[in-house]
Amino acid sequence: MEALPPPQPPQSGAGSFPVLETLDPSVQHVFIKPVKQINDGPDVPKFLKSKAYRDIGTFVMQLNRAMCPRKSVGDDGKDKIRTFQIGSEYETQPVESIRKLQNMLAKIESYIDEAPPDQGPRRFGNISFRKWYQLLEERVADLLKEFVPDNVLSFGLGGERNKVRATAVDELTAYLLGGFGSAQRLDYGTGHELSFLAFLGCLWKLGAFQDGKPGGEIERSIVLGVFEPYLRVVRRLILTYTLEPAGSHGVWGLDDHSFQPYIYGSAQLSRAITDSEPMPIEGSLFRAPKPAQVVKAEYVEQERKRNLYFSAIGFINDVKKGPFWEHSPILFDISGIKDGWGKINKGMIKMFNAEVLSKFPVVQHFPFGSLFSWKQDPDATTPQNTVHMTNQPTSTTSMPPPSSASAGTAAPWAQPPGIPYSRAQWGPAHPLPRPSQPRSSVPGREPAVTQAPWARSSDRPSG
Repeated sequence: MEALPPPQPPQSGAGSFPVLETLDPSVQHVFIKPVKQINDGPDVPKFLKSKAYRDIGTFVMQLNRAMCPRKSVGDDGKDKIRTFQIGSEYETQPVESIRKLQNMLAKIESYIDEAPPDQGPRRFGNISFRKWYQLLEERVADLLKEFVPDNVLSFGLGGERNKVRATAVDELTAYLLGGFGSAQRLDYGTGHELSFLAFLGCLWKLGAFQDGKPGGEIERSIVLGVFEPYLRVVRRLILTYTLEPAGSHGVWGLDDHSFQPYIYGSAQLSRAITDSEPMPIEGSLFRAPKPAQVVKAEYVEQERKRNLYFSAIGFINDVKKGPFWEHSPILFDISGIKDGWGKINKGMIKMFNAEVLSKFPVVQHFPFGSLFSWKQDPDATTPQNTVHMTNQPTSTTSMPPPSSASAGTAAPWAQPPGIPYSRAQWGPAHPLPRPSQPRSSVPGREPAVTQAPWARSSDRPSG
């Protein structure tokens, strides 16, 4: 693929909001072939102090803020509001780097036709997924060569191609392959989704998106033009090969397979901000759908074409039957929030931190190289020693099922202190009847696993 212009030095966004760094190609960089580092529950606190954890948080917050509606004053003196939706120009008329990644995803999806599902009886995990994944493994080098700029793949090599131990291709390959589920376990979950985010983060660091406009424009293209199409490929894989949820809490989790679309989708519907304002922590876009609308299947079908949150809900409706509050109780709880999508978005950031990045079953397979490094972040704070943290499972155990004393993991921002592992209680104003909900009798601390600076209040200091 033809090379893009060389990367520019990293810059902060408007208002000096954190942005994932872009490496300087003139400075020598030593790549590391990504390897597994989280081997047991006690390794999770080490991860929460790593540079990789810091960079994941920075990138998520960067993409999240870009998806929030923008307001400005028009020539007529009236407020103008811009929203960013699925199917907009960010997807249909993308810059070259985004278009190439879209073509790569289309090619990856096409491999499904070469590996049709096995017809034998099997409830979860069709064995033909292994054939599909083998095709991806065999062709991943050619995919990167065709769809990623050469100056990204050869970053930092110069004339040293035959002397280095690892290259950018090694790190990109690990995260791209990790983004499409496990051929061994025939499953897909939020850890695989996290791996694809890291793949995009690696591309960002290596300057692959330098052809995009700054000020949030290229970030919107990444979310709407690459991440949402990636989710469509993954959803087809799940349906075709009946992939089992990975690291799932079952009915007690937010979603069996995904988390990030709920972050960016709630940002799409939050109160409009200027380019210099932080993310709102309450309020909604004018005329945005009400959170309670997620329980109405017909409305979800309409909105899933425009919004990532409703698109994710729509996929749940595709694969699960029965009352929404019964198969998705946490999302049902969240739909009763009265303070708007800004409040939901703030909570999703905190919940992502607690339920994805801080959970051993989810992050145990995440590999670490040079771009997402296991090295300690010198500015990291020590994670809180909470009930969550001290009860991490080991590599030889599996996630215990919920009991009456531990009824799943609720949104940590939706419950009062001292009631860890309990369902959120929204009161009688909720739009639908609710099942009985046991509350934990175990005294404890606030259930947030760590006070990540980027997870406190969506760009605002805590307090």
